[in-house]
Amino acid sequence: MTNDIASKSASVQTHSSIENAYPKGERKSTTKITTPWGITVLLSTFLLMVGALFLVFSLQSDFEQFNIERLNSVWGISFMAVATGLFIYKALFFSFMLYKYFKYKPVASVTNDKLPTCTIIVPAYNESKQVYDTLISLAESDYPEDKIQILSIDDGSLDDTWEWMIEAKKRLGNRLEILQQPKNKGKRHALYRGFNLGTGDVFVTVDSDSIVKPDTLRHLVSPFVDNENCGAVAGNIRVLNNKKALLPRMLDVSFVLSFEFVRSAESSLNSVLCTPGALAAYRNTAVYKCLPEWINQTFMGKPSDIGEDRAMTNMILKQGKHVLFQRTAVAYTNVPEQYRGLYKMFIRWGRSNVRENLEMSKYVFTNFRKDSKLGTRLLFISQSSKIIMSYPFVIFMLFFVLMHPILFITSTLVSILIFSTFSVVFYSKRYNMSEAFWAYSYSILYTFGLFWITPYAIATASRRGWLTRGLAEKK
Repeated sequence: MTNDIASKSASVQTHSSIENAYPKGERKSTTKITTPWGITVLLSTFLLMVGALFLVFSLQSDFEQFNIERLNSVWGISFMAVATGLFIYKALFFSFMLYKYFKYKPVASVTNDKLPTCTIIVPAYNESKQVYDTLISLAESDYPEDKIQILSIDDGSLDDTWEWMIEAKKRLGNRLEILQQPKNKGKRHALYRGFNLGTGDVFVTVDSDSIVKPDTLRHLVSPFVDNENCGAVAGNIRVLNNKKALLPRMLDVSFVLSFEFVRSAESSLNSVLCTPGALAAYRNTAVYKCLPEWINQTFMGKPSDIGEDRAMTNMILKQGKHVLFQRTAVAYTNVPEQYRGLYKMFIRWGRSNVRENLEMSKYVFTNFRKDSKLGTRLLFISQSSKIIMSYPFVIFMLFFVLMHPILFITSTLVSILIFSTFSVVFYSKRYNMSEAFWAYSYSILYTFGLFWITPYAIATASRRGWLTRGLAEKK
């Protein structure tokens, strides 16, 4: 690993991986359905939904009888009233978000002389060669070299991550500073060290399994120049390993909706709720104001070692700062390729969501910002309603499954067909049609295989642990 031949080989491989990681310009993306297994899954998805449509039509009398039974009891009427109210609320909120999405425009990149100095912090744990690829992609950014400081911190890795960081240092020289934590202390502590060592006007945090496009950094930091009250900016995250397995393909479609639709709308409200760890930027003064609280954050008496990105965003919103999204600042990151890794990632996100919604409730209805606060409050209510309704939803689902399994399965699949079509259309407009159909498969997987995540995350919100940082998940 330490000889020149290995270094040159790594360099060639890195250029290849970076070139293949993102599309040139805005050309249509990326992967095609080529495997028999992928075709089988998609065909099965469509057969299920077509079969469900046929059964719903055939079982109309059964659905009518079920509704009559519900309307003949107080509990049934109450349920119908609540369900109708929630549906109307969701429809109105979706219409509001759709309107805000069309109002969104990314901030244009500023000229070199206006670009701020920035410190890029890359914490790494058990990433092996991927950290090298990440650091090289950052160093090759279209950004003035004298305005970039790159810090990479090995958080006590158990594999060869540190050796790959040394290789990156050999190639980049003084442009890169590498450091080692004395032991594994967690991502939050690695970032904290970077924040304290950083000299830039803007801090950029990048996960060590992410690859950025050459123009990503300049797009990411331009909102700080355009908007003096901007405290943080979320990058646009796509899936890097979407050619390796079916789950990443599904997640890529999900990410496009989550970032390019949801965060675009949130950005129009100056209130993006989470700046992702894979790529985010923060004004240094906003970070310094909350840094002691952030590093010492606890939940139910235990130190918080997850959700550092959501926590930082929350604390910056609390300062009255704007948190924006830059659709043009793209990073590609690795996601789990197997169900076990996927549900662990979602559990971590779910626990963080519960914790930070509780924290947000302490200030969101106060005069925390000089300009409009309505959008932030609506986003908070939407997030909170999902958490509050998770247990009633699971209880009703289990009751429905036990009492009317065929009606439940068919109506659920038809609902997936209806509601996921928006994701399909949205992805198709932004990228391509063939990959968009994975939205249906993903919705079926989430509905039947991951519905338990939020209730479980609520019940275990105080538990610590990253869940997906061991060596086993890297193999």
